[in-house]
Amino acid sequence: MVKAKNITFEYIRRDLEGNVVEIETALDNVSLNIKKGEFVAILGANGSGKSTFAKHINAIFSPSEGNIYIDGIDSRELDRIYEIRQRAGMVFQNPDNQMVAQVVEEDVAFGPENLGVETEEIKERVKRSLEAVNIWHRRKDNPTKLSGGQKQRVAIAGVMAMEPKCIVLDEPTAMLDPKGRKDVVDTILWLNKNKKITCILITHNMEETIQADKVIVMEKGKVKLSGTPLEVYSHIDELKSMGLDVPFASSFAKELIKDSIPLNDAVLSIDELAESIDKLVKNMAIDKKMLASPKIVEPAKYMPPAVNELGTNSSLILDHVEYKYNPNTAYEKLAVSDLSLTFTKGEFIGLVGHTGSGKSTLIQMLNGLIKPTKGSIYFNGQDISEEGYSLKFLRSKVGMSFQYPEHQLFANTIVEDVAFGPNNLGWDRLKIDKNTFDAIKLVGLPDDCYDMSPFELSGGQKRRVAIAGVLAMEPEFIVLDEPTAGLDPKGRDEILKAIKHIHDERGITVILVSHNMDDVAKYADRLIVMNDSKLEFNDTPRRVFENADKLKEMGLNVPSVSELMNKLNELGYPKYPYLIDENEALSAIKGWFL
Repeated sequence: MVKAKNITFEYIRRDLEGNVVEIETALDNVSLNIKKGEFVAILGANGSGKSTFAKHINAIFSPSEGNIYIDGIDSRELDRIYEIRQRAGMVFQNPDNQMVAQVVEEDVAFGPENLGVETEEIKERVKRSLEAVNIWHRRKDNPTKLSGGQKQRVAIAGVMAMEPKCIVLDEPTAMLDPKGRKDVVDTILWLNKNKKITCILITHNMEETIQADKVIVMEKGKVKLSGTPLEVYSHIDELKSMGLDVPFASSFAKELIKDSIPLNDAVLSIDELAESIDKLVKNMAIDKKMLASPKIVEPAKYMPPAVNELGTNSSLILDHVEYKYNPNTAYEKLAVSDLSLTFTKGEFIGLVGHTGSGKSTLIQMLNGLIKPTKGSIYFNGQDISEEGYSLKFLRSKVGMSFQYPEHQLFANTIVEDVAFGPNNLGWDRLKIDKNTFDAIKLVGLPDDCYDMSPFELSGGQKRRVAIAGVLAMEPEFIVLDEPTAGLDPKGRDEILKAIKHIHDERGITVILVSHNMDDVAKYADRLIVMNDSKLEFNDTPRRVFENADKLKEMGLNVPSVSELMNKLNELGYPKYPYLIDENEALSAIKGWFL
């Protein structure tokens, strides 16, 4: 289906006068074959060349050198570009960027209409495509009213309606909640197995790749590894050296094997890992009923301080807050309902919820970007909705870093961008400069980056600049909306460690919005869970993740460790309540054998 022969691609950067100032080789002599009907996953750190390669598959880019053939057509045949794009469809990370119509079925019809397909045939294709991704019942809806996972399925349907032989999906689940992510991956698998469509998935989520026929790993524009998931994920050290990771089950099994536990390491999923442990227990004639139940100390429940104890010392209080979009119209939607919460100085808080749960609306209210339609929000004892209250002051104290950092960056250099907020606060030059350079250092950016354009940076570095711009204003609270979305594993870990360092160093309250349960389990002291506009849980992560069934009903999940221990419990092993730490789980399971 796709045959690349020694392709090289270079990005050429020119100055304002058209002179070449930099040439970056994104693909370096890449040769690979993808067969018809295969499900192939392409992995690589940010900047490895995987997205550039994907854009060659439907001729968005053309090689600087070499040739790429799509279903036998050379992409250099410019008069056949539309044939290529009919054969190879593309689904991008953000479905909102692909929506062109106000009605779902019209959006899906857009592609075949542009191909000149007859009207009756278009209707049939739209119906088939929407039914295939299980979204036909929403065909009359406005796409903007759908959840992230539903929007992505509509985007996939729009590509399917053009009847491609191949679909390329570039990070299609990066911004989705666990249920939305599962829905999209299940759709990809269904299309591949039932419709025999070649699926090429670019992702940083290793768990999404375990059912692929082939995994290709790229680094610095070259193919470094290629093989079945088991073959590729056996190279743990090499993958980690490239800034990548392996599925949780593979990594956990290796850790057990290091202690001479003769476990089968050919596992990729948590179900396979649990079954492998169970098989070893049976082979060693260990009676699992005789395994000692762990002594559990129940973690203390989170108890918010009484309002009268908070005074005016660094507190952010929501008192019976409600927010409605488009109130008193046909489009009225309740986003946040009767919400009361307290945030105090020095906390590290995780905020999770399915797409549409109300969490994005909640964080926008925290620094006055939108104001509640009912109830009150108090910062340091003052109602932020009172007439005359300075929102400029509030936003200097409650900083916000958004999901897409490039939407926050605009200046010519990193220093100018980070200094923008302090300049607007009217500080003297000495303080502005000190805060700017201190913030850049605090987020871990190198010393030689100051005069660089923020748009030349990687995704992870852009996020650091956006966070530095908030920190330079000396906030007491910082809200981070999906700061690791779209980053490779190394970039994700670096950002989270930088955030933890900022929290520990400055005592800033961190509110981390995330769809990654492993991250919030590792870093958060408290976990807030939103569900259909209401507060569902407000407690320690250990206590919240005990509610696995309820969380899954809400479209969420539990940390990988909790999922493994719950699976083992279903197989008859002792229950380990409140366990969310990987080292604790390793210690518990090793105790069964050693």
